[in-house]
Amino acid sequence: MSLLTVRAAANRMGVGYSTLKQWIHQGKIRTTRTAGGHHRLPEAEVDRMIAAREHPTAPVPSRRADRPTGLIVALSGRNQLRGFVEEVRIDGLLGQVRLRIGDQILTAVITTDALDELKLRRGDLALAIIKSTEVMIAREAEPHRPPKRRRAR
Repeated sequence: MSLLTVRAAANRMGVGYSTLKQWIHQGKIRTTRTAGGHHRLPEAEVDRMIAAREHPTAPVPSRRADRPTGLIVALSGRNQLRGFVEEVRIDGLLGQVRLRIGDQILTAVITTDALDELKLRRGDLALAIIKSTEVMIAREAEPHRPPKRRRAR
C-alpha cells in the first residue's frame, strides 16, 4: 500500500489542498500519520473518494459518523475466541490487551488508535479473531510407561 502526501492526493483528486485538509479534519477521509504528525493518504482511500465523486448518488461514508455499534453479523475468520479483557496497557503507539479465554490467557499487541476505537476496559467481553499463515500444533508428553513385554510362545 503506497501512501500519498496531502498535496499529491489533492492533485490526483482534482481538489484544492485546503479542501482535502478540511475533509481530513472532518473525518471524511482516512489517513495515517507520520512520526512527525503529517497526514498520509493510502492510494485506496484516494481511489474511494474519486469513485464517490464520480457517482454522487452513493453517499461518501464518514470516518466518524454513524458507525455501526451492533453485533458482528458475519466474519470470514473462522478462528474466533470469546473471552474477557483481563488487562489493557498502553505505551506510545502500541497497546497490549490480555484476554482471558476459559483458563487460558491470550495476549495481543494492537495500535493505540485501535484500542481507543474499541474502548476496551478490564472486564469487557471481547473476541479474539486469529488470522495467521502459520499455526503450530503441539502435544504434551505423556507420563513415561514401561514398554509392554511380549509373551513368549
